[in-house]
Amino acid sequence: MAMLVELRFPVPNDSIIHFVGIGGTGMSSLATVLRQAGFAVTGSDLHDSPAVEALRGTGVPIVVGHDPVNLGSAGLVIRSSAVPEANSEVREARRRGIPVLKHAEFLGLLSQARRTLAVAGTHGKTTTTAMLATILVAAGLDPTMLIGGVLPSVGSGARLGSSEFLVVEADEFDRRFLQLRPEIAVVTNVEADHLDYFGDVSAIEQAFREFLDAVPDGGWVVASADDPISARLAEERPSNSVTFGTDEIADWRAVGISRNEVGGNDFYVQAHGTLVGHFRLPVPGLHNVLDALAAVVAAGRVGVDFTVAADALERFTTVERRLERKGCVSDVVVYDDYAHNPTKIRASLAALREQHEGRIVCLYQPHTYHRLESLFDDFCHAFQDADLVVVSDVYEPVGRGPGHGARTAEDLSRAIVGPAARYGGSLGAAIEEVGREARRGDWIVTMGAGDVTTAGPAILRRLSEREGPG
Repeated sequence: MAMLVELRFPVPNDSIIHFVGIGGTGMSSLATVLRQAGFAVTGSDLHDSPAVEALRGTGVPIVVGHDPVNLGSAGLVIRSSAVPEANSEVREARRRGIPVLKHAEFLGLLSQARRTLAVAGTHGKTTTTAMLATILVAAGLDPTMLIGGVLPSVGSGARLGSSEFLVVEADEFDRRFLQLRPEIAVVTNVEADHLDYFGDVSAIEQAFREFLDAVPDGGWVVASADDPISARLAEERPSNSVTFGTDEIADWRAVGISRNEVGGNDFYVQAHGTLVGHFRLPVPGLHNVLDALAAVVAAGRVGVDFTVAADALERFTTVERRLERKGCVSDVVVYDDYAHNPTKIRASLAALREQHEGRIVCLYQPHTYHRLESLFDDFCHAFQDADLVVVSDVYEPVGRGPGHGARTAEDLSRAIVGPAARYGGSLGAAIEEVGREARRGDWIVTMGAGDVTTAGPAILRRLSEREGPG
């Protein structure tokens, strides 16, 4: 079994590692990898969740609620960035002299012990990380992977590999990615987001610049040429950067993009103007073409042949919550998508429109009042490929905001440009509204980063009930 002894964190290998806030995507993935590596893992969280239940199913003891007694005989505590220093378990660990690391700090240690390929970006990083990990597995490089979403072929967002490679999603929020020491750093795009934390776009750009500054001599920056800030960051380091995209200035360029019969796009790839080969992708949307190209270029930096990468991604299945098909009832198809900022909303709806000429109904749950207010004008123009948008109340994560804002979901529903739009009220009421509205031939997509992911199955149940027996 591949052990992580070379991490050199201050705890013996036979100690218990306790996770405070274990239910988060990144925390649960890390807990999975450490358990696979042979460590005893325990955890606590404020709520039950699918991630918590999945970990329990593998034998990880998890308590709902925080209490000092939950530490047990832990030798190391890893806390989510959402868990404050004043948390009772964190305070007890400090009192007892137990080392406490933030999730990002632990990932930083892990990245120093592995040849790390880190994928950053305002959006697209989860899918790109999953594609990159898929390619390295197909190439026989057996990486450890930490992905911010569930990869169906793995059954989670985490996998312990036996090799020296680590593929990790690099999150810019709270500047977490600045803890990483990547050999290969991918930047899919840099846009305004998390302005409640960064304040403005220039601060976001500077954080990405610092992330890329950690790439050592001999490492590579793989950056989008289609995104202005990403392209500028690549220009600042001409000796160790390579760009990808559809723009003519891209070093690696996707050309001849066309729809295929397997639900995605075919395209050709040129490297520095020379044709490299043909690509067939089974997932729709230009954004997925760009994510795939980024993954192929990054994999090439560690020696993976293009044909191996192309073969691997021809069989790629989407990450959960990335235009994930939830089911079909009465000729109504329901998808679920994580899109919660304007660019990703546009990209996901455009990908659906590529495949469907009929009506597209979007149930959108805004994620945080600050994001809704700071990007309000962009949100208003993000839904043009939908025919009807039902906007549910804003989802505000615990600890992220005041629970209210100057802009509301109702304001957005009135201001959306293009499709018909209406305010749906609570998520439950919006689900009922979409269920009543659905017609044969519709494609329905539920969108957002909150609990809207529960809406797809609920809509399918209501459609089944509406259809009746037989």
